[in-house]
Amino acid sequence: MVSDGSLSQEEIDALLSIGGEDDSTEPEDDTHEADVHDYLSTIEIDTLGEIGNISIGSSATTLSTLLNQKVNITTPRVSIVKKAELYEQFSAEHVHVKVNYVEGFSGENVFVVQSKDAAIISDIMLGGDGTDPDTDLTEIHLSAVQEVMNQMMGTAATSMSTIFNKRVNISPPSIEIKEANGDQNFVDEIDEEIFVKVSFQLEVGTLIDSSIMQLIPFPFAYDLVEELLEVSDMEDVKKANEADETLQQSSATIEERVEQKQEKVEQPKEQISTNPGAHQPQYLGSHVDQQNADVQTANFSNFEEVPLSENEHRNLDMLLDVPLKVTVELGRTNRPIREILDLSPGSIIELDKLAGEPVDILVNEKLIAKGEVVVIDENFGVRVTDIVSKTDRIKSLQ
Repeated sequence: MVSDGSLSQEEIDALLSIGGEDDSTEPEDDTHEADVHDYLSTIEIDTLGEIGNISIGSSATTLSTLLNQKVNITTPRVSIVKKAELYEQFSAEHVHVKVNYVEGFSGENVFVVQSKDAAIISDIMLGGDGTDPDTDLTEIHLSAVQEVMNQMMGTAATSMSTIFNKRVNISPPSIEIKEANGDQNFVDEIDEEIFVKVSFQLEVGTLIDSSIMQLIPFPFAYDLVEELLEVSDMEDVKKANEADETLQQSSATIEERVEQKQEKVEQPKEQISTNPGAHQPQYLGSHVDQQNADVQTANFSNFEEVPLSENEHRNLDMLLDVPLKVTVELGRTNRPIREILDLSPGSIIELDKLAGEPVDILVNEKLIAKGEVVVIDENFGVRVTDIVSKTDRIKSLQ
C-alpha cells in the first residue's frame, strides 16, 4: 500500500500519548528551581542561604541549651512560593511564629513548625522528657514554645548584627496554631504576594526529625541580600586598604633598618682606617668595640616615697564619693517553668539558705561580706559578721 503522506488515527493517538507522558513526568523540583532563578541570581540565592545558615545555626545552639538535647540543622534550601499557594505547603497541623524587626531592618518573617514538634518542645520545657507529649496544645504549651522561639530569634538577631555590622533587634514573636490545609490566610496581614521560603531539616536528639521553614516577603529578602553584599564589598575594600598601609609601613621600617645597619658598618671602618699604629689587621667585631668603649657606671632614679600634693589628695578623695550598689541576698533557688506558672498569692518558695544562716552582702554584684538580719525600728537591716578575705574577693573579680 502506497502512503499519501498523511498520518493514521493510531499514529496521531500515539504521538499525543507520548507528549502527554512527557508533560506528566516533568519533575516538580525543576519548576521550583526555575521560579527561583526567575527572581534571584545564583549569588543572591547563596547569600540568602548563608544568612539563614548563620542565624538559624546560632538559634540551634540556643535550642540545644534550652532542651538539653543535641540539635542538628541541615543546610538551608531556598525556593520561591506565591501567597496563593501557601496553604498547599502544609499537609499537617502546624504552628506559625511571626517575627517583626524593630531596629536595624524594617520587615517581618514567619517561622512554621509542625504541631507535633511544637508539642515535644513544650513538653520538655514544662518538665517532661518529650517522649509522650500532649498533642492538644493549650495556652501554656504555646507560651512555652513562644519563649523558646523568643530566645532563638534573639540569638539569630545577634548573629545578624554581627554579619551586617549594625544593631538588629526584634519584637517578641507572636504564635498561632493552624489546621492542615485549612487556613491559607495566615499571612494575609503581610501585604506581599511573593515569599522566599528557606527550608531546614531539624533533628532534636531522637525525638524530632522533621522540616521547619522560614517565609520571608520577597522585597525584605531582596533588601537583606543587597545590604549584605554591599557590606561584604566595603569589608573587602577596607581589608585591601589596611593591607596596603601595612605593606607601606613595613617597607619604610625595612628601609630605616637598612640605613641604620649601613651607618653602624661604616663607622668602625673609619676608625680602623685612621689608626696609624695598627700593625695587624683588625676585624669588625665586639672585641674592637670593647677596647674602645668608654665604660661608665649606670645611674638609677631614686624611688623613695614622694608625698602627695594637695591636688593629688583631692583627686583621690573624689573616688570616695562614687556610689556603689549594695545588695543583701537572702537566698536563691531554681524552679522549672511549670512551677513558676503555678505561682499565686500565698505561694511559698523554698530557698537554698537554712534558717539562721548568714546572708550574703554584695557590692556591685560581688560578694564582700556576710551578716545577719536585724530590725531597726520598722526597717530591716544587716549586721556585718564576717568580711570576705582579699584573696576571695580578687578571685570573685576574675
